[in-house]
Amino acid sequence: MEKELVEYVARSLVDEPDQVEVNMIEGEKSTIIELKVAADDIGKVIGKHGRIAKALRTILSASSSRSGKRVVLEILD
Repeated sequence: MEKELVEYVARSLVDEPDQVEVNMIEGEKSTIIELKVAADDIGKVIGKHGRIAKALRTILSASSSRSGKRVVLEILD
């Protein structure tokens, strides 16, 4: 669910939605979601002062709270 959520939001924000890649790495107590976008779109995903990235992380932590796992979003360049 979290992977689809990040992919949907990222595709909505960027100019090149075909280049959005989301990888999910499952661990025992945490899940890492790696987001990769086109070089020109990285600023759109991070936002001014990291506000969009912070909002994405907040949404992820809220959606993952019922599973008890910690979800970490990493934006790769």
